[in-house]
Parts: sequence; C-alpha cells; structure tokens
Amino acid sequence: MPPAKNTQSPSGDAAAGADASAVPGEEMAKIMADIAEKSRAILTDFAAKSKPDGTSPLGMGDPLNVASAFMELTTRMLANPVQMVEAQMSLWRGTMDLWRNATLRMLGQPAETVAAPDAADRRFKDDGWSNNLVFDFIKQSYLLTSRWMQSTVGAVDGLEADSKRKVDFYTRQFVDAIAPSNFVLTNPEVLRATYDSKGENLVKGLQNLLADLERGKGQLRISMTDESAFKVGENVAVTPGKVVFQNELIQLIQYAPTTETVHETPLLIIPPWINKYYILDLRAKNSLVKWLTDQGCTTFIVSWINPDERLAKKTFEDYMREGALAAIEATKAAVGVKKIHVTGYCIGGTLLACTLAYLKAKKDDSVASASFITALTDFRDVGDIKVFIDEKQVANLENRMDEAGGYLEGSDMAISFNMLRANDLIWSFVVNNYLLGKDPFPFDLLYWNADSTRMPRAMHSFYLRNMYLKNALVTPGGITLGGVPIDLTTVTLPIFMISCREDHIAPWVSTYEATKHFKGPIRFVLSASGHVAGVVNPPVAGKYCYWTNDKLPKTADAWLNGATEHPGSWWTAWDQWLAPQSGKKVKARVPGAGKLKVIEDAPGNYAKARLA
Repeated sequence: MPPAKNTQSPSGDAAAGADASAVPGEEMAKIMADIAEKSRAILTDFAAKSKPDGTSPLGMGDPLNVASAFMELTTRMLANPVQMVEAQMSLWRGTMDLWRNATLRMLGQPAETVAAPDAADRRFKDDGWSNNLVFDFIKQSYLLTSRWMQSTVGAVDGLEADSKRKVDFYTRQFVDAIAPSNFVLTNPEVLRATYDSKGENLVKGLQNLLADLERGKGQLRISMTDESAFKVGENVAVTPGKVVFQNELIQLIQYAPTTETVHETPLLIIPPWINKYYILDLRAKNSLVKWLTDQGCTTFIVSWINPDERLAKKTFEDYMREGALAAIEATKAAVGVKKIHVTGYCIGGTLLACTLAYLKAKKDDSVASASFITALTDFRDVGDIKVFIDEKQVANLENRMDEAGGYLEGSDMAISFNMLRANDLIWSFVVNNYLLGKDPFPFDLLYWNADSTRMPRAMHSFYLRNMYLKNALVTPGGITLGGVPIDLTTVTLPIFMISCREDHIAPWVSTYEATKHFKGPIRFVLSASGHVAGVVNPPVAGKYCYWTNDKLPKTADAWLNGATEHPGSWWTAWDQWLAPQSGKKVKARVPGAGKLKVIEDAPGNYAKARLA
C-alpha cells in the first residue's frame, strides 16, 4: 500500500494544534504545581491504608519465566551481530525519512507519511495526532520504532518455540505500554483536557487510580465500566425463569416459556465456569436465552458456583459428574423426556465433549444433539494464551493456588485475558480513567467481564496439564474420567459447531480440528468478530456476518475458501439446524410444574455472588 499523503500547511498545523500544545508555559506550570499539591495529599492518605497482597501483575504468568525467555533472546541476538547491524540501519533509514518529511511539512511542502496507524487503532483517533506537526511526528516516531522493535525481535533465529512466543507477546505488551497516547505530555487530547480543566482531570484521574488500587487490595484492578449501574437480576440476567435444581457446583435454571407451544426436545446450555453464565442473558435485546425461548425452545442453563477454599479439591471429573451429567439428568426430569439437546460454550464445550464420550461408553443416549460454541477440543495451537502455560508456569501457578487456599483468584484469569487485547482492555481505560479523569461508561458486557470467578486448584491443574500441556483429549484414552477412557471418535450424534473468526481465546482454526475427531454429521459455522461479540450477536442488531460450507475439508483455510458468506447473526442458522431435530410441538412447560420444584427465582444465588 503506498504511503498516505499529508499536504497540510504550517499555518493549518498551528491553528489545529493551538489548544493542544501552544499552552502558555507559566500558566501550565501553575496548573502542574496545583496538581502536585492535591496529588500529594491524596497519595499520603492512600499510602496509610494500602496493603498490597502480592498477586502477580502478569495474571497466570510467572515473571521469572518471562525473564528467562528474554535472556535466551539476548544470547541469540549477540550471536548474530550482522543481523543486529542491519536492523539498526533499517531503523536509521526510517528515522531519516521521518525527519526529512517532517521538515518538508514544516516548510509547507507536501510530505509523505512514513508510519501510519492501522485503521482499527483507536489510540490516535484524536485530530491532534494528525493536525499538529509535533504530535504527528511523535506518533510516527513511535509507530516506526515499535514496529522495528517487534520485527527485529521476531526475526531472531534459533529461539525455542515457547520462548519465541513469550518474547513476541511481552515485546508487544511493552510496545503497547510505552505508546505516547499513555502519557500526559505526549497525548494532545490529554494536554487539551488538562489546560481546559486547570488540571482537574489529572487529580480526578489519580483518585480513580487509587480507588482501583484499593478495590484490588493493592493490585491495580482497572474499572472498565460503572459497576454501580448494574445489578444481577435487576437489569442484567433478567429473563424470567426459576432455579429447579442445585448441588455444590451448579444451579440449574429453567426459563419461562414465551410461546403457547414449544419443541418437544428441550435445550440445556453449559456455559464456561471461567465467567458467569449471564453473558448469554445480558439484556432482553441481546439475550440468547430470551431469543431461544421466543423460538419455542424450552431452555435450561447451568449457573456455576463461584468456588472458594471449601471446593478446592473439586476435580474436572467432579465438574463432569456434578455439573454436566447432573444437569442433563435434571433437565430430563424437569420436563419428563428421555433425550435433550446440549450446548457447551468455551470450556463448557470442552467439558461437553468429554461428557459425550463418557455417555457413549456407558451406552447412555440421553443427548439427541450437541452444539459447541467457540469450544476447543484440540489444544495444539491455542494462540497467545499459551504464553502463560508451560510446565514451569503451571507448577508455579499450582504453588500460588495452594498458598491462596486452593483456588486461583478470579483477577488472575481476568488480567491474563485482558493482556491478550491490551490496547482495548487495559490502555484505553488507563487513558480514559486516569489521564482524562473520566468515569467509565456503563456497559453491560464489561460489567459481566469484571464479574470474575475463581478456579478450584484440582480442577484447574488437571485442565491446564491435560488439555494445554499434553493435548491429551484428542488422543483416544488420553484422559480417563469416572473410570472411562475418553475417546472423542466414539461420538456419532449430530453436532453443530460455531466459532468466531477473530477469537483470541479459542482460535477458530483450532476449534475446526474437532471436525476430524467427532464421527457424526457435523455442521460447522463461522461467525465474524471475537469470542464474545461474535457469539452475543442477536439478529435484530443486523451486525457482522457468518460463513457456511456444506463440506468439511481437511484444513480450516480450505473450509473458508469454499464457504458462503451470509449477512447477520449465526443464531438463525443454528435455529434452522436445531428445530427440525427437536420433535413435535407440545404445550409450553412451566418451570416447577414437572418433577423438579422451584427453589428460587432466576438468576439464583450462585450468579448473584460477586467477588469484592
């Protein structure tokens, strides 16, 4: 792509940037002095009551393990000085081009842009980054240097695969962290706000920062939304229903029908226990469970408990027995049927795959069909999340879980997932909350994202070691649950799979691998967008698109090359697949009218329990 032209005149630059950089020095000095005095008092008060708990700033990651990867990188770099000299020359040439073009622009001459941000990069959307010569130079200098740094590190030969992945990932974290948009004096929007508000934005930002540190008990827990604007059961997770079954691990919710007749075969959804279930029931307008009931589906969903030290010894097998299997039996009993549809989302889908193989070995045909939503069964290539998972880091994580009382704190999982999209899920909030001093905007999805959950030590260790480290699930008999060697190739029932093209947690090319292991008829569908946005995409929104292909070639790329694109939501494609397999229409079932009686109203106490 040819470089973009920039032909703005010096006079245009000055006019456009006057409110961002041409601030009177004495006045700005007074503002900064006032900020310092106010900040001192705030910091003194905070320091008196601050009690850091020592939680890792890298979430599930181990800082020492990261350091060893960079030591290996340094060794490899020193072994090839010629490559380093060539890289330095490349940066020098780019810098000279930038200086030359900046000088041309200053003189009112046409100048090419040496380094332009990607169209999706929202850090530099403020007009000051382009209209003001100084900030345009800072922006381009950063982009030029950061891209050089990442390409240089990525080009180093001889690194082990795991070390290379860590180095690439943490180099990107560093590059994102030092972006000029993250600092007061190099962000035109922040400078403008500081001048206009006499520095109150920075004072308010400091208060926001300290409040987040206090909320995280010494660890920075960035506020992504106004959490006071939402309450589970009042304006999120509000689809009418009843809890009709519970045990130590789950509550089972049966939703009230919205049609006079319903499909005979009900649907059970097993969501991930890494987050709360209500991502599928945020508001009426984007609730998947509400939409399913409107299509005449008797819908059940598992609500997992948020475990503490009492449940530290709960195993992956317990999650199968007391979670998936218990929910299947309870759903059958609630409506008096012998077969049900079951859907698994994310790790809930991984559990469902194990459960299906277990049921097959037990000659239990309770499941009529299975649907998998962004679910991994083959963990050979899981993307950037792998930087947190190797033998040393898992062992370190197990020690941390033991010290914490037998569980992984929910914030550690949240930090790790947020680091996968640091600019969107970390730095954008740093700028908004701490530099601009703004309160975060109320957003139901981000409220759910902040509602983190813990992982029992026994279950999480089994999951990380057997799935991520050994990739044992795709080997027949690679893992054993309930005395049964798990073999996915024995699963022959109809399967629907939905994955998301930009999924950074369950990469779609990896989820596609399940089509090679299950042996029944499979319908694979690919949605646009990511792990959450691509899933929570109601038809009424008219957003995104999805792809279908009647064939299942050997590779994911071959599948996509032969796929047909459709506008809108994959929900309709799922309903078109599910409805013909759901039997005749019967009178709508009211929760509690069958063998299982009402325990409490949805969403239930398990979903309402929120970590402080």
